[in-house]
Amino acid sequence: MKRSMTAFARRGRDVLPPGQRRLRDRVRAAGFWAASLVAGALLASNLTGAQGGFRLLEATIDDAHAAFASGELTCRALVQGYLDRIAAYDQTGPSLNAVQTINRDALAQADELDAAYGEGGITGPLHCVPVLLKDQVETREMPTTYGSALFDGFVSGRDATIVVRLEEAGAIILAKTNMGEFASRYVGSAFGIIRNAYDPARNPSGSSGGTGTGVAANFGLVGIGEDTGGSIRGPAAVHSLVGLRPTVPLVSRFGMMPANPSSDTLGPMTRTVRDAALVLDAIAGYDPNDPVTAYAAGRGPDSYAAALDAADLRGARIGVIRYAMDPRTDPETDGYRQVRAVIDRALDDLRSHGAVVVDPVAVADLELAQQTYVANNFETEAATNAYLAEHRGTPVRSLRSILLSGVVTPWRAAGLLDVVGRSTGDAAYLPILQARERLRRNVLTAMADHELDALAYATFDHPPALIAPDVLTNPRTVDAYALGNNRYLSPVIGFPALTVPAGLTADGLPVGLELLGRPFDEAGLLGLGYAYEQATGRREPPPTTPALAP
Repeated sequence: MKRSMTAFARRGRDVLPPGQRRLRDRVRAAGFWAASLVAGALLASNLTGAQGGFRLLEATIDDAHAAFASGELTCRALVQGYLDRIAAYDQTGPSLNAVQTINRDALAQADELDAAYGEGGITGPLHCVPVLLKDQVETREMPTTYGSALFDGFVSGRDATIVVRLEEAGAIILAKTNMGEFASRYVGSAFGIIRNAYDPARNPSGSSGGTGTGVAANFGLVGIGEDTGGSIRGPAAVHSLVGLRPTVPLVSRFGMMPANPSSDTLGPMTRTVRDAALVLDAIAGYDPNDPVTAYAAGRGPDSYAAALDAADLRGARIGVIRYAMDPRTDPETDGYRQVRAVIDRALDDLRSHGAVVVDPVAVADLELAQQTYVANNFETEAATNAYLAEHRGTPVRSLRSILLSGVVTPWRAAGLLDVVGRSTGDAAYLPILQARERLRRNVLTAMADHELDALAYATFDHPPALIAPDVLTNPRTVDAYALGNNRYLSPVIGFPALTVPAGLTADGLPVGLELLGRPFDEAGLLGLGYAYEQATGRREPPPTTPALAP
């Protein structure tokens, strides 16, 4: 595994990314001058709260920006605080193995942002927000491995659109996070096994497991995941995080290796709903490099964050899906009963804070969610080959070559074999499209019949399973991964879904409450999630990664 941890900039060049340079230059050109920030990094005690009010553990974007304004905090100190936590917990201590590559210029970029702040104040809504980015997304000067040793050291030389937009908003890409190899599960030949921050013996869900573990462990302020079949919401649910899977056209996928383009999307993974909304404000919108985003033009509010209201549960109508969408779900187990107790409490919380909860709501043909997602292996090969063709210097040029390399972990290789030789031109793809449209209509019909604002269900009906000892070597490992999985409904129909922390089971494992809405109603989902979060405060940080000593 190759990990770059150089803590200083290469001399003789501007270390700021283009987006941040444009922001800095606009600040300088505007002629704003203010007193400079306190020179140098703050003492560690400022980051732990021993002195002053800022605490790094569980900090939000608003917390950091308030501390910048008060002079308690510099961007350099914030970035260093997260680097210290990565050093303490990622490869030592609980050895969570969430991080693949650290941005060697992060501290130098922080210094530039501190200088810009001293000249003209905040550079953007995400000023000095350290981001953990799933390693499926390209960064022009950092390697992108897709979780595979096959791509060790591969640098594409371009930034994904989402990276450009984050940096233009003032953010710093602090690190690339480990991901299930080629976007499935939580293991990869590039790194081994990602571990759950609440119990390192358990799986972290996937495939955005590194981002989920890292954000939960406070390795960064916010994170970015990718969701084809649940890879944002799964790791968010098992890590007491907020995870938003947007409507497919809302966020550009340009610069991201695809899996199934009809359901691939990128979105925020954060510790609070407001932080998720602030990130979405920065990344949503039309991008000519991903033409599907044209469908999103004019479909969202001016600001998702500004629209949040702690009173949004009052009068909201939320329907409850009790149907187990995973045929493996076992209501007779203790794990199921523990999760159900947490979800039932969450539903009571919704009622007690003004929502009308319609329980249960039946959606016709709901079994199609699982069946249709699993059957759709027609898009991957052509999409992967087209993506690889965009780059020079890739170690392979096709999905078949990836498989022939012999590098991919056995379980992932076995799964990829199922997509070779299939295409969307196959006659068998038509039933996939028909089932998708049928299920969309049935969901909208149920919501219309009951006048619902959202549907609610557990992201998983079971807690995360223990990691099997042969998970890296057995192509047919049996580890109960994703048992009780209810994530497929959203990607199959393309509607947005938001997972929010519902609390911990009796065994101390997080449970996610998932809310699904109509297309492009991210504002409505975020509003409901925000009101629930503000009323309940169910997020609890993992015990394995406490605050560092001053």
